[in-house]
Amino acid sequence: MNAPNEFAALKTRQQAAWASGDYAVIGTTLQIVGESLAEACDLRTDERVLDAAAGNGNATLAAARRGAKVTSTDYVDTLLQRGAERARAERLDAAFQVADVEDLPFEDASFDAVLSTFGVMFAPDHARSASEMARVCRPGGRIGLANWTPEGFIGQLFKVLGRHVPPPAGLQPPSLWGTQAHLHALFAQTAEKIDATPRQFNFRYRSAAHFIDVFRTWYGPVHKAFAALPADKAVALENDLTELLNRLNRAGPDALVVPSEYLEAVITRR
Repeated sequence: MNAPNEFAALKTRQQAAWASGDYAVIGTTLQIVGESLAEACDLRTDERVLDAAAGNGNATLAAARRGAKVTSTDYVDTLLQRGAERARAERLDAAFQVADVEDLPFEDASFDAVLSTFGVMFAPDHARSASEMARVCRPGGRIGLANWTPEGFIGQLFKVLGRHVPPPAGLQPPSLWGTQAHLHALFAQTAEKIDATPRQFNFRYRSAAHFIDVFRTWYGPVHKAFAALPADKAVALENDLTELLNRLNRAGPDALVVPSEYLEAVITRR
């Protein structure tokens, strides 16, 4: 287990990674996941909803569209600003607040639902993150999660990145959040029940080269991985990503459509 100061140092590096590029360029393409999660959680008008590790606010917007009273949080302020811009453009009412999912600044049982789409899974301390989400969710409330699976495309992409730029020793893989066994372990003491459904999101680009260009420019973890490598090793990473993308592409030679499995989970708070 990592010591708290090691987690703090790692988190600082993660913040820098997610603040690099512009995740919102990628994040906006994932909006359908937020809509699906809001429906799975059966959100109601005027319910108090927290979007934790919200990024640019996909679950935030989905909840606000359903009349919920939403608080959108992330530890990267620039991402929250992009979410706030989107909310203003749609005239949706939501509050935006810088906050760390591992140390949420809210009272116990403050929310009827706590959501996270591809966010909390990247926090280094899995157990603490799960405990904090459960703490601020009222008994009988719902914790709704969308997490990439280890076997899906994004899970495989992170394995490729890890071969070229190894992650810190002892860190649990983010994709563990995309397994039912890990969710049951994390929420064993706080969940009344856990309903989990495998789903797919389709990444749509012109080609493998187009996908890599967009992700190495805008997606923090890929951007940082390429930046950390000398030219010859960056070419090797690009080749491995190209092979993965072309192998999973279901669109043929003239386009790129890559299905990526994720786990949609609704955890009812005990």
